[in-house]
Amino acid sequence: MSWEQVYEQWVNDENLEENLKKQLADLKEDPEKLEDAFYAPLEFGTAGMRGILGPGINRMNIYTIRQATEGLARFMDEQDDETRRRGVAIAYDSRHMSPEFAMEAAKTLAKHDIPSFVFESLRPTPELSFAVRYLKAFTGIMITASHNPAAYNGYKVYGEDGGQMPPADADALTTFVRSIANPLEIQVLSDEEVEHSGLINIVGEEIDTAYLKEIKSVTINQKLIDEMGKDLKLVYTPLHGTGKMLGEKALKQAGFEKFVLVPEQAVADPNFSTVKSPNPEEHSAFEYAIALGKKEDADLLIATDPDADRLGAAVRLPNGEYQVLTGNQIGAIFTEYILAAHQEAGTLPDNAAVLKSIVSSELPTAIAAKYNVAMLNVLTGFKFIAEKIKQFEADHSQTFMFGFEESYGYLVKPFVRDKDAIQALVLLAEVAAYYKKQGKTLYDGLQTIFETYGYYAEKTISVTLSGLEGPAKIKAIMNKFRTQAPSEIGGINVVQTEDFKARTIVGLDGNETKMTTPASDVLKYVLEDESWIAVRPSGTEPKIKFYIGVKGASQEDAAEKVAALETAINEITAD
Repeated sequence: MSWEQVYEQWVNDENLEENLKKQLADLKEDPEKLEDAFYAPLEFGTAGMRGILGPGINRMNIYTIRQATEGLARFMDEQDDETRRRGVAIAYDSRHMSPEFAMEAAKTLAKHDIPSFVFESLRPTPELSFAVRYLKAFTGIMITASHNPAAYNGYKVYGEDGGQMPPADADALTTFVRSIANPLEIQVLSDEEVEHSGLINIVGEEIDTAYLKEIKSVTINQKLIDEMGKDLKLVYTPLHGTGKMLGEKALKQAGFEKFVLVPEQAVADPNFSTVKSPNPEEHSAFEYAIALGKKEDADLLIATDPDADRLGAAVRLPNGEYQVLTGNQIGAIFTEYILAAHQEAGTLPDNAAVLKSIVSSELPTAIAAKYNVAMLNVLTGFKFIAEKIKQFEADHSQTFMFGFEESYGYLVKPFVRDKDAIQALVLLAEVAAYYKKQGKTLYDGLQTIFETYGYYAEKTISVTLSGLEGPAKIKAIMNKFRTQAPSEIGGINVVQTEDFKARTIVGLDGNETKMTTPASDVLKYVLEDESWIAVRPSGTEPKIKFYIGVKGASQEDAAEKVAALETAINEITAD
């Protein structure tokens, strides 16, 4: 069926939601946007789906939400009745249409006689992960577009362990979703039927309390916080999202007294009106926090994204200015503190392990080695960290200490199985208190780490290729790297090529070894000076990402190496 025919289906549907009808009428005069809205269904993959709000099969709206949930319901219909009755936990963030999408999902499930547990108001993604485990639900749905701009929303599906669905289940679910030809025809329970069904259960405070009780276990040195918590000056911004309620309570519960919220950004706002993008990876997201930090003479600034699964931080420099840290730097700071604090307390297990993604910094690897702790690399996507934790619990091979991704995602305690910015918020405040007791800042702490382990630096280059031709361009770039593997990059020889799709590692001598990781469309090149480059398409956005990692003799040397490799990448992709 052509996109024009699909468009006609929507235009001629008498029951189409009124707001979408109006938006369709406006789109009629813009053929390019109209085609983009209808040319193909919104991609539903292992991480769920994410897209711009609006009418059409390539947009986020109540009908694409119903389609995704109908696929989930059909997947659950394949299970036994006891499994189905465990139901689905549903949470949502502060974005446009998030509450409506959550209820549409619940009503779609109810049509299949599947119960759901819907949060009474907005909640962080990590609490949804926790709720799936706490309620012993079969699965979970999180309505969020994470750190994307205000025009977006999304839909993430979680497995029964609280992690994002593993590949086998996700593939089965995706097959069901894609088998639904027309989302406009999906039936849901009416509001009147909902009232009498008993299938949609509203939850909230009980799960908040249980989650915050578990948060207490994140603190490693309570005596330190009791001593320094009243003196540490912290500025926290939830960037108009879900982090405020639980973040504020978690900090107070731990014993931090002198933290202030950025008032303009403490209010949930689907337009994210004070920032260009509510993304703690971007320096501009800290503009308000920096201004307040200077006024308060704050030791540390922390920002969480709208669904509070990612955390960014800015540290005070000797000159009083603030420097925004990278996700890799925060990961290194956490790794050093967690392992050192547990070693000092005598609570570091012999089989301790840290987990990170294959495109994250090697600095935490060097730190782990000093403490005789295993560093395990997994594919990008926190579900792979969750899978490893599940394996550790089953075979007792390792004890999980910490997991992170360079994209500002951290997990300290496994009562959640996704990245958790509330956990990270509490622990980073503890780390800052640790350095403050020594008369130092977190910036000083990071310099000590560099001096001890070497000057590591990383950079991620994200190239957006949207529209009809975007996927083909991304595929062509990946194919070029795969079929014309570079022997040198920026004048430095490639000594090892890792193809995670073919699951092969090829050394300088041409010998090939097989990987044990699942297949994934990622290429990584290790250079003779210990630098590395990785390239992969994004799983949730029309982007291709290049990752650079280096180790230098100084910060200046490392920065020069990163710049040289970035230039080389630009030259390769321009050819």
